[in-house]
Amino acid sequence: MTNLVNAKWLKENLNNENLVIVDCRFDLMDKEYGKKSYEKNHIKGAVRIDLETELSSKVQEHGGRHPLPTVDELKSTFENLGINNDSVVVCYDEGDLAGPSRLWWTLKYLGHDKVYVLDGGINAFIEIGGDTNNEVPTVSKNGEFVVDINDSMRVDMNYVKERLYKDSVAIIDSREHKRYLGEFEPVDRKAGHIPSAMNYFWMDILEKNGDSVNIKSVEDLKKHFEKLNKFDEVIVYCGSGITACPNSLALSESGIKHKVYSGSFSDWVSYDDNDVNTTVQ
Repeated sequence: MTNLVNAKWLKENLNNENLVIVDCRFDLMDKEYGKKSYEKNHIKGAVRIDLETELSSKVQEHGGRHPLPTVDELKSTFENLGINNDSVVVCYDEGDLAGPSRLWWTLKYLGHDKVYVLDGGINAFIEIGGDTNNEVPTVSKNGEFVVDINDSMRVDMNYVKERLYKDSVAIIDSREHKRYLGEFEPVDRKAGHIPSAMNYFWMDILEKNGDSVNIKSVEDLKKHFEKLNKFDEVIVYCGSGITACPNSLALSESGIKHKVYSGSFSDWVSYDDNDVNTTVQ
């Protein structure tokens, strides 16, 4: 396996006793969307995680709009979902990958290797006749989740600031181009991008297939990120640390090592002395 599974694999492995399916649907503009979607219909046996309250902590002065919870908080959340170190975790949404990629990245950061994103999401699963319902499964702790932090996956503001304009470092902004340019900024206090950052919009890793949205092939992803191979280090960010994660997933599929600035642009602009740019790099 790579970091992905397809709907056929999931349908054939629903009875795996170590399998934990996690519904990660959410909408940044409608905080009730994920809960409503799950209650209406979800993959049979799936549990739900809330991106706003369980994969993010309360907003403070610094840390961005979706700060990562503490390790102890995440450990407790995952154990309460029945996840332990032997669990095979498959996470999904409708296919745009933002929610499940955040969960995938977080579990990888905590040292859990057997976590996968469902390519095509719930729509691809339904298309092949996969079982869905609105029943909420009974979940109990299934042993301890022993954390083994992978510090190489995550960086903070100072780490990024020390690497601005370095020829050997690629800083990647995952937001849409007009936000990168500062032409449009709906939520953050400043408009523009981190100085010397390049723009790789996260949705450019996706393609439409019928009613499903899938991640592009490895070959296409390698072409998409080809220029990044010349850099010694790649750092990825977005607005608040959510949509950097689909790019992280795609970079992993492409074989490009990288780090995620989890606080992202909303953390960067929380420091008054940090500059922003509005020109293309």
